[in-house]
Amino acid sequence: MFGCHCLYWNRTADLFPHQPDCFCLPAPIPDWPQGSGFAGGKIKLGEIEVCQITKFDFVWGCNLSQDRKRGLNFYKPVGVPDGFSTLGFYCQSNEKPLRGFVLVARELFKSEPVDPSICSTQYLPALSNPLDYTLVWSSDDDYEESFVGGGYFWLPQAPQGYKALGFLVTNKPEKPILEEVKCVRADLTDNCEACQLIGKTTSKFSEIPFQVWCTRPCNRGMRGKGVSVGTFFCSSFWSREQEMNIACLKNADCSLHAMPNLNQIHALIQNYGPTVFFHPEEIYLPSSVEWFFRNGALLYKRGETIGQEIDAEGSNLPVHGANDREYWIDLPNDCRRESVKHGNLESAKLYVHVKPALGGTFTDVAMWVFCPFNGPGTLKLGILNLTLGKVGQHVGDWEHFTMRISNFTGELWSIYFSQHSGGKWIDVFDLEFIKGNKAIVYSSKSGHASYPHPGIYIQGSSRLGIGVRNDAARSDYFVDSSRQYEIVAAEYLGDGVVAEPCWVQYMREWGPKVIYNSRNKLDRLLNHLPSKIQHPVGNIFNKFPVELYCEEGPTGPKEKNNWVGDERW
Repeated sequence: MFGCHCLYWNRTADLFPHQPDCFCLPAPIPDWPQGSGFAGGKIKLGEIEVCQITKFDFVWGCNLSQDRKRGLNFYKPVGVPDGFSTLGFYCQSNEKPLRGFVLVARELFKSEPVDPSICSTQYLPALSNPLDYTLVWSSDDDYEESFVGGGYFWLPQAPQGYKALGFLVTNKPEKPILEEVKCVRADLTDNCEACQLIGKTTSKFSEIPFQVWCTRPCNRGMRGKGVSVGTFFCSSFWSREQEMNIACLKNADCSLHAMPNLNQIHALIQNYGPTVFFHPEEIYLPSSVEWFFRNGALLYKRGETIGQEIDAEGSNLPVHGANDREYWIDLPNDCRRESVKHGNLESAKLYVHVKPALGGTFTDVAMWVFCPFNGPGTLKLGILNLTLGKVGQHVGDWEHFTMRISNFTGELWSIYFSQHSGGKWIDVFDLEFIKGNKAIVYSSKSGHASYPHPGIYIQGSSRLGIGVRNDAARSDYFVDSSRQYEIVAAEYLGDGVVAEPCWVQYMREWGPKVIYNSRNKLDRLLNHLPSKIQHPVGNIFNKFPVELYCEEGPTGPKEKNNWVGDERW
């Protein structure tokens, strides 16, 4: 089975000048090992069951540029299984390949019993037709040639005790029929939020822009119950301070039955595990944690001057609790110190944390890479490149990327690339692939931030060419995470299924605190610049990551916010 997201065409679509191609993964999705409800096509959320629809019928679109290459397209889900109902329509930019989803839902009947503890309002059905529709915006048929027909946006008016989960779009002014969409009982929903502006446009009757956003659950992360429906939010008057008038779903089934079992996790990693390429000039390469410990890493305690050697498993590390800043790890203080800095590529592996995402409808496979040392930064000032000496150097560098996989099909959906104090989700169609469905992750020179493509990335102002350089390129230095990995945590599987190594539970610092005088150096550089650009460049310097000025000794994976929480969007 291929991961295709095909478009069903109608007459209106044939008239519209720019439609995106549908997307397919490079290789077929394999048959996953049997067991659990993973990749079964449907997921039970308590009183309702949902299915992921990725095939669409084009309804209406608008261009946002004169060359008609940038615009918004709106789609109706098609191929909805018998008994399931639409919850809302889908929207995306026409600059991207067609790839998205919306959920459709059906109520579980008496033949499929519901746990009474889950159903708190049994006298109300889980799904209901709307009472009516409100027209929230229209393009008006005579707007201009950039529209194909008219675009009319309808918000379902939910009965009392129910909520709407998405908008409908038509290319005619008549209201949709009430049976076109379902509202969901309020206790089966959760709050959602706008997370990314897809686009905006205006009509000739109003100067207020009509804006369209992607949505996501507010309640996210490993323990979050919010389920993304895949629908969009739109408004001409809404601001982020206001409550949204649509909701997302909530997973009321605590069994997480659609999450992969251990055999399926291994199959996912072996099918999708990216190859991590390091820069050809990289001298601070990764190693395994065990190699780092065996080669003389030391544990220090505040107030003591002599470090304690750490055994290979890390069993003598202080574990659990929080980072009390009483302990830290450092390089060996003998002749091995310099060689350990440079890592050991042969021993390197990716450390894997598997966790539920979006209410258990997706699986996040977070893959952590460890480098004994992080190299110095390079400052880019236009055409000038200035090495910052020791600034940016620190012991014990942890970086990661995260694969997000659909539990409906087992399809890779996107990858989060961690980049120092931030990061970015990249859709699968914008990845580089190697060996079938295995993506490429580029690790930046010295700093080990993750990027989807080779190039020079600037922390600061890319427009002005001022900031800290992150150089990414392919080389003979790489780690294949589909083979070189170790699963260190998958809490949802239960106790004893995956044993966390001792060092995972070490919540303190993996390097000593180092204070740099980089701010003074940057201020001296600033004083030598032309007066006209001193102020804007100074503002950029103020936004530089804190590690340029003071390195607190990085903490390990389990101490990071994204271990339990969602990745930063």
